[in-house]
Amino acid sequence: MLPRPSLPLRPCRSPRSLPRLSGTSQPTTLPRRAFSATGPSQDYASTLKNLRIGKHTRVMFQGFTGKLATANAAESIAWGTNVVGGVTPGRTGEHLGLPLLPTVQDAVERLRPDVTGIYVAAHQDVPGAVEEAVAAEVPLVVAVAEHIPLHDMLRVHAMLKTQSRSRLVGANSPGVISATGRCRVGFQPLPCFAPGKIGVAAKSGTLSYECVASTTRAGLGQSLCIGVGGDILPGTDLREALMVLAEEEDTEGIALIGEIGGWGEMEAAQWIKEYNARTANPKPIVGLIGGVHAAPGRVMGHAGAFTVLGEPDARANIAALEAAGVTMVNHPSKIGDALKARLAEHTKTTSGGQPSSPFKSGVQQRGIHTAVRRARTTQPRSPQHQQKRHLYIREDQAFDLLRQYGVTAAEYSGKGTRRFLAISIDRSTRSPCIVASPTTEPDLAVSQTKRFPFDYNRGLDGLQANRIAEHLKLGPRTGDSLRKVLGSLAAIFYDKEAFLLETRVVERLGEVKIVNARFGFDDAAHRTANRQADIHALRDPAAEDPAEVEAERDAIVLIRLGSSDDRSCSIGTVVNGAGLAMNTLDALADAGGRAANFLDTGGKATSETVKKSFELVLRDERVRVIFVNIFGGLTRGDMIARGVVLAFEELRPRVPVVVRIRGTNEAEGQRIIAESGLPIYAFDDFEEAAAKAIELSGQ
Repeated sequence: MLPRPSLPLRPCRSPRSLPRLSGTSQPTTLPRRAFSATGPSQDYASTLKNLRIGKHTRVMFQGFTGKLATANAAESIAWGTNVVGGVTPGRTGEHLGLPLLPTVQDAVERLRPDVTGIYVAAHQDVPGAVEEAVAAEVPLVVAVAEHIPLHDMLRVHAMLKTQSRSRLVGANSPGVISATGRCRVGFQPLPCFAPGKIGVAAKSGTLSYECVASTTRAGLGQSLCIGVGGDILPGTDLREALMVLAEEEDTEGIALIGEIGGWGEMEAAQWIKEYNARTANPKPIVGLIGGVHAAPGRVMGHAGAFTVLGEPDARANIAALEAAGVTMVNHPSKIGDALKARLAEHTKTTSGGQPSSPFKSGVQQRGIHTAVRRARTTQPRSPQHQQKRHLYIREDQAFDLLRQYGVTAAEYSGKGTRRFLAISIDRSTRSPCIVASPTTEPDLAVSQTKRFPFDYNRGLDGLQANRIAEHLKLGPRTGDSLRKVLGSLAAIFYDKEAFLLETRVVERLGEVKIVNARFGFDDAAHRTANRQADIHALRDPAAEDPAEVEAERDAIVLIRLGSSDDRSCSIGTVVNGAGLAMNTLDALADAGGRAANFLDTGGKATSETVKKSFELVLRDERVRVIFVNIFGGLTRGDMIARGVVLAFEELRPRVPVVVRIRGTNEAEGQRIIAESGLPIYAFDDFEEAAAKAIELSGQ
């Protein structure tokens, strides 16, 4: 056994000792929780039924007396949600006229909740709140906070697998909502929702809100909407959400919204293919994938919106879903009409009629549903870009770290076959894994890459090391050397809270030598939990794009696209929400335009955030027009409009501005812009706005 080293995640809790990897420091501690026993026929998968919330679902809040939870609970109660009380540690009494308890266990015994919404900020120990809810056997746990340290979530998932009573949604999730049952657990903007027949499974909050508004305008309404969230390791994934919606009685059609990152969309496509094959009258599904034009190697706003070697890109996901019978669209505003058409064809088919174009055997054809047919390829990650959601250190720093852990590393001399060896995250198993390929040739590496997941608490074992050596095609004398390399990489992974430790190795005289290294570490561990200061002190902001660094200070995600001399990248974008920002790049490209940047103001943008975004975008001399694309969910359209007017008046931009506002308070937002007297082009339709932006950009 290659034992798992310790990680001092939360030393304030009762510890248990853990084994350590040979050659590492003394083990420290991790907290222990008691969980319900899981029988041989039941496991975490058996908790999927807990997602079916509705009219009689009893909802409680953790962090009940906080400002955010208070406002959300009051709004949900007014809408009709059966909120029964909540928890704030150490406090007892009433809040909003409902019971307030000091612990989740107390709340479970008195309130008998079916679901808990965790409204605890990331820095206030969200993993601990999840653990407390699972220990108390709350059936459904919804965590809405983002920026949760990755290794904390790895530990949570290792524990979730040991029980069969509680289901997690999130973290970084907009939540779960039943429009038919008027039950909301999350941040969803209620004005968008109407009781109806469409189920939604989505990674992105803003894209799901616009999808919901689209189905409402189409007269379809919604049944159950599951926001799985954009985290690296969601408690519920897209495939699992589809499994629930396929069996949900009020659901007649399904909207699926995915994005780059992991194998979730591919697994969903495979499940849909099997579902369509075994079901007499399968529910029609319309899909959207964000990230076709994502910057290679960058994290596109959401913590999980990136790909590593061997993972499919957006085009491959789209192709797989199309092949499974999903109708794909390129913008969420089209989902309502596409589902309406699919449901009409579905009705004809089930009543004995013949389906007609544009749907043949359920496979998407060119028509209102497809703007562009994309190439069906899977692309390896480009190594020259760095992901800003995580910290990457220089190769010489990675070599120094390896030497501290007893491994010799040196630059490649040109001798010997390089092989790919890494520790990363297997999103399908929600656990760490070894990633290995016997070649580093770009054309072969993807197809020959294999993953070897291992339990977060137990670590690697010798049998796995043998299988890895066999896959790498290493000689029989390299066993001990490979185990040493794997042990040291694992020690760094745990001790420093890495998310990716990527190396290239060669075999020399029976030894495995590291000749390249690219190490990435989770920045949430430092920013949220104040851990790993030594690693994060290695960051050199002077080597990064100054505008991107400045944006980060204002909680804005900015990524420059294209080279500085590529004048075709001329549309500056300002968008609220990472999913919508990715989709904006894609839809602009489909219409013939090219964006100069990805900019996510955040799902809760303010007037000041919009003004700052204008400042950052205008520093790019390539920009010939600013395109503001806002869907008002949590962000109100009138607030954004005031921000645009403020930015225009104070900054006097040298380029024209096109604004598209839909969603919450959209009419008021459009009125503010129309009455401002400023030369701003305002639209509510995306395609009209995009066409105007492209025209003004000169493309």
